[in-house]
Amino acid sequence: MRPSTTYLRPPPGFRFRPPWYLRPWFYVPIGAIAVLAIFVTVYVSSLVADVKAQARTFDLNKLEQMESASVILDRNGKIFGQIYVENRETVPYEQLSPDLINAVVAVEDAKFYQHHGYDLLGIIRAALKNVTAGHVRQGASTITQQLARNSFSLKERTFRRKLLEIFLAQRIEEQFGKQKIMELYLNRIYFGGGLYGAEAAARGYFGKSAHDMSLAECATLAGLIKSPNRLSPWSDRANSREVRDYALDRMRDLGFISRERCAAARAEQIVIGSRQNAQGQTYAVDYIRQQVIAAVGWDRAMNEGFRIHTTIDVDLQKVAEDSLRAHLEGVEQHPDYNHQTYSAYAASFRKAKANGTMSDQPAPEYLQGAVIGLDNATGDILVLVGGRDFEHNQYNRALQARRPAGTAMLPFVYAAAFEKGMYAGSLVEDSPLDNRAVMIGGTTGILGEWGPESTENRYEGAMTARQALAKSKNGATIRVGMNAGVDTVLQLCSAAGIHSPLRPYPATFLGSSEVTLAELGLAYTIFPNGGWRPNTPHILERIEEKDGTLVWDGKQESIRKLVIKPETAYEVHSCLADALQSGTGKAAFTQFGLKKMPAAGKTGTAYDFTDALFAGYDSNFTCAVWAGFDKPQRVYRGAFGRELALPIWVDVMNAAGKSYPPREIKEPAGLKQIEICSRSGLLATDNCYDTVKMANGDTVQRRTTYTEIATPSQAPTESCNVHGEPRARLAREFSSSDLPRAALAVNLSEVAPIEIRSPTLVADKDPYNSLKPKLKPEPAPQEPTQTADNQKTEEVTVASQVKTASNAEERNGSSTQTAQSTSEIRKAIPVEPIRKAIPVAPQEKRPVEIRRATPVQPRDQEDEEQTPLRSAVPPPGNVDE
Repeated sequence: MRPSTTYLRPPPGFRFRPPWYLRPWFYVPIGAIAVLAIFVTVYVSSLVADVKAQARTFDLNKLEQMESASVILDRNGKIFGQIYVENRETVPYEQLSPDLINAVVAVEDAKFYQHHGYDLLGIIRAALKNVTAGHVRQGASTITQQLARNSFSLKERTFRRKLLEIFLAQRIEEQFGKQKIMELYLNRIYFGGGLYGAEAAARGYFGKSAHDMSLAECATLAGLIKSPNRLSPWSDRANSREVRDYALDRMRDLGFISRERCAAARAEQIVIGSRQNAQGQTYAVDYIRQQVIAAVGWDRAMNEGFRIHTTIDVDLQKVAEDSLRAHLEGVEQHPDYNHQTYSAYAASFRKAKANGTMSDQPAPEYLQGAVIGLDNATGDILVLVGGRDFEHNQYNRALQARRPAGTAMLPFVYAAAFEKGMYAGSLVEDSPLDNRAVMIGGTTGILGEWGPESTENRYEGAMTARQALAKSKNGATIRVGMNAGVDTVLQLCSAAGIHSPLRPYPATFLGSSEVTLAELGLAYTIFPNGGWRPNTPHILERIEEKDGTLVWDGKQESIRKLVIKPETAYEVHSCLADALQSGTGKAAFTQFGLKKMPAAGKTGTAYDFTDALFAGYDSNFTCAVWAGFDKPQRVYRGAFGRELALPIWVDVMNAAGKSYPPREIKEPAGLKQIEICSRSGLLATDNCYDTVKMANGDTVQRRTTYTEIATPSQAPTESCNVHGEPRARLAREFSSSDLPRAALAVNLSEVAPIEIRSPTLVADKDPYNSLKPKLKPEPAPQEPTQTADNQKTEEVTVASQVKTASNAEERNGSSTQTAQSTSEIRKAIPVEPIRKAIPVAPQEKRPVEIRRATPVQPRDQEDEEQTPLRSAVPPPGNVDE
């Protein structure tokens, strides 16, 4: 019999409750979480797979393809600049300082040698600190991750970017060793101040290579990696020092350095280089950059890290830059200088740069200058300074600016005349000229205003061409140029390398036309070179890869362009040597300290003191200097080339003489030495003496001869006709009534006289007193009954004698003058015909005076021998009158 089983039954109304894990409040959230987890897992798995796939698409070879600055080297292999998009110079691991590597590891990634691309614990730790702080306080990127981020421009602040960075870091660690990763990292990262890579940063901040940095310098670079611009020693010295000390402490704590080294490094005072020098942007570097881009293209020039060999001499370049800066600052202190100064503009420039208002900063208006130096034989540019400060203004005044050369153009006028038969001993006339004869095509100015080289701009009458060039005599130069011909002078200038358009007017003889300083310097090389010049100035020699592979070769065939005969070149050179020794450039030796060397040169001063120049040379080197304003205006009254440009030229030439010792310029065999009389330009005689009255009243005899050089065709064949024996005249004598005259265009008897109240020169003022020596009262006439015909005969006689003394082609025709004719010439006062060209109030009783002062013929019908360009030469005894 089965025992009975009793089951408990819930009382009526009892509600059954399932277990807690079966209740909705538990399994619904759990289910949602599970679904969400599954979704997240699927998403993350998909994302990881996608990011891994994306990470595999990156070409890791690009880690080594970073933009590298091309290094510029001078002719002696010294680095003096770079061209770049990013200022970077890559170096191998072995050329990095061990202290720099340890400092970077201590500051940026202490577990660099333990992890495999990322530090998981570091990521978690940084995440917790950032959450606690409420903002990003600490990064967790390893050195490898930073390399990946900087190499592939992973700049987005997203989770996907961070994940991609981790996978890329893993790939990098798999492909490269730790040393290579460190090398790539230190060559790529930014160190502030426009400097990329450790090598560029070391040279920029400290002026040394990355391998030669001290411990303190290495710690300074390592400390500023987190915020390069803010912590740069150029921006904030105090913060830079603070992060340096932090880096040193970390190195000590990690056992990289001892306590002693740490303390010594903390106490070290670091010398920080100039930011401008580090940038290396100068007028020379900028021109080299342009030439390199033209040679190999922009991309290759900026990114491939070439070694660019140039013709620049760094030592000479620095001397020129420093001298230009120092001397122009001195000019700005002159009491008559009333323009903007460099220091005032520099202060406003720095203020505008600090305030971010550079767009409102005006262009500089202070006194500017330029220097160019050339190798005579090759045309190599050894010195190139285009202005006082490249940062203020990038306009290269040595190569681009066309300015009046002033009287620095005179040597080419005399060279043209010497080519046509004149020689350095020929007599020329320095006296006033009618402005119409000089300023054809011009608008302002009188002869004396164009290129004076002395505060006392006196006309000196007859003198040799050598003296006229050495003393920079304008009146004589105009006559010399007109005798040679305007076209002849312009053609010679073009052949010499001056390709700027020169105006075909006589004022161009005095440098009124604009040329570039480089053209002027190249043209001057014809004188030390014996008449030839290099083809063109150039600054590039060759471009190479870092391993020495030749990319571009600028070596050209030595093309010599013959411009003038060697004899002509030496004749002009000897005159320019005199100009430097005793003429307008003598202050080079007496005041500015030019060392004793065989050099020559010519000052240049333009109209109204707007431009000051000096161009000169020795046997190896030619240098030209300019000073003036970008907008032409007077520097100050008396700002001659010898005061502004000459001292800079002296500094450069002294420095060039040390590196390239000059030698004497050889005299061509085609020249011979002859003794001539300076009063006649003819062969000397035993009678060539002048009586000179001494201060005490005594009179002495002074020899008037000297040794001159000339070619056989140039040399005179006649003896002095001033101190020599009188000779028979071969020319036919005419009475006053028989003188040949051109027909008058009008009947003077029907023309009412016009009273002329002022000189005929076209100018309201005569600021240089150019007429002063001739403005003397008229002497009382000794013979009131003297007729106009007699006066005219006297003028023709004097003019005939002038042609005899100054024109080599006419000397042979007057070799047998009579004693009576010679006596009459000596009694004439040659100044009177010139003085009568300056009209005075006419006398009614002598209407013939009006005829002489009023030209009645068109210029194209005038007798060439009676033009103002062939003024009479005063006889020897009356120069002072």
